[in-house]
Amino acid sequence: MSPQVAARNVLVVIGTGGMGLAVARRLAAGRRILLADWSAPGLEATVGTLRGEGHEAEGHTVDVSQRDSVEKLAEAAGAAGRVDAVVHTAGVSPVMATARQIYEVDLLGTAHVIDAFLPVASAGTSLVCVASMAGHFASLTADLERHLATAPTDELLEHKELDLNADPGLAYVVAKRANQLRVQAAAHTWGAKGARLNTISPGVISTPMGAQELQGPAGVHIQAMLDLSGARRAGTPDDIASAAAFLTGPDSAFITGNDLLVDGGTVSAQRWNATATA
Repeated sequence: MSPQVAARNVLVVIGTGGMGLAVARRLAAGRRILLADWSAPGLEATVGTLRGEGHEAEGHTVDVSQRDSVEKLAEAAGAAGRVDAVVHTAGVSPVMATARQIYEVDLLGTAHVIDAFLPVASAGTSLVCVASMAGHFASLTADLERHLATAPTDELLEHKELDLNADPGLAYVVAKRANQLRVQAAAHTWGAKGARLNTISPGVISTPMGAQELQGPAGVHIQAMLDLSGARRAGTPDDIASAAAFLTGPDSAFITGNDLLVDGGTVSAQRWNATATA
């Protein structure tokens, strides 16, 4: 008789780009991995990479802008075992998408993940949503912030101050601030199940998306921000994976409803050293 194999706890990583793959590799050991992405070819490649490295991984094609798509992923994760950690890295940037697409994917998509994974969360589950340092530059009215934090998800895009045809850069700032606010507001409900959730706000990260931003219309401004920052460099996917490992691990057990800014000091430099030379 073959020996019984112990059931593995589940790790879910949504978004299989540079950050998603780094997170999956960092957190995969001893866990069953569910990977999700809207791009089937990219998803298949990432699953193949992790399986080739000896991990137990499976792929799910998911559109985070669609509630039922995310709910199916959460149900699959719950059926696979006890959900240890969920790391949501999927998103689009201003050089990739319109304002409407940014609001639907970055803002609404994150709300869908928070909602869908609550039923399968249990004591010890940790959800990490990747926001952006852009959210720290937002200047929103109190009414809009309250709406973004607490409105029912199916009404989230229905606010007089949300222009679905706005400049994509502005929409990105609003969406990423919304991610931070949504996590803050959900911490109490998640805490009732003994679960936690937080955001990571990366600065400029060396991923294909980050490279597109540096090559886009705002590239000169972004490079100037990097030159002025304390670290004086772009971040790496491994920098974000390290932050995700902390927020999903036991050393952060008393941290929930918070944002971890992982930007190499870019935001602080903009606030306090904007007139200084690099």
